[in-house]
Amino acid sequence: MGKLKKINIYSWNVNGIRAVWGKGFKEWVAKVQPDILCLQETKISADKLTPTISEMEGYNSFWAHAEKKGYSGVCVYTKNKPSKVEYGFGVPELDREGRVLVLHYDDFTLLNIYYPNSGQGEERLKYKMKFYDAFLKFINKRKKSGQHIIFCGDLNVAHKEIDLADPEKNKNSSGFLPCEREWVDRIINDNYIDTFRYFNDKPGNYTWWDYRTFAREKNIGWRIDYFFVSDEIINRVKTATIHSEVLGSDHCPISISLA
Repeated sequence: MGKLKKINIYSWNVNGIRAVWGKGFKEWVAKVQPDILCLQETKISADKLTPTISEMEGYNSFWAHAEKKGYSGVCVYTKNKPSKVEYGFGVPELDREGRVLVLHYDDFTLLNIYYPNSGQGEERLKYKMKFYDAFLKFINKRKKSGQHIIFCGDLNVAHKEIDLADPEKNKNSSGFLPCEREWVDRIINDNYIDTFRYFNDKPGNYTWWDYRTFAREKNIGWRIDYFFVSDEIINRVKTATIHSEVLGSDHCPISISLA
């Protein structure tokens, strides 16, 4: 693989692309000029995708849609067209919700993923853990083949107590269950690096806040959105940032810069 070029990659769970579009999204993109922008929870089906949204000036866009209308979905806007795009893991049960985009560039493979939420009962937790395991198998196979891996998105889990405002209250809550947290340990043990924690070990850094309780105003949040990179390229990651000042969703954007 050739040397990575300087590049800024952003990730954001927008909680509905049409909703965020009306809240200054396009103006924000024009201001920050991401080279690659990964979105999760786009909540739009292919038949509702207008040229205004899909053909943003200066970008190619790629979309994975859920079979269920107005649900899930991911998108990537990219200035440089990838050499190949994959939609899903190749497992029909896990791919029908439109949660996975895999973009192949000359010097890295980027996965934009909206991981399932386990808050709807035991069956959904089983589905989430099956998705997690399929994902880890998927990236490890590609890492073993020599690909440099970057993956980002809403993991729907806070890894450590530092990653949420009230860990004691939430020790039995979806998104902070021992099995979910242990899965993040497995990622790290397989030599993928949480880029934000690589640079920042301070508490109070969150990416999601509950709308219903006005948690954002009090910064009572969770860090559930991540950028991970395979260890071979961590030395090229220059910054990893949470953009908590950016409004428009119950999540905020995150980014990394590579050089």
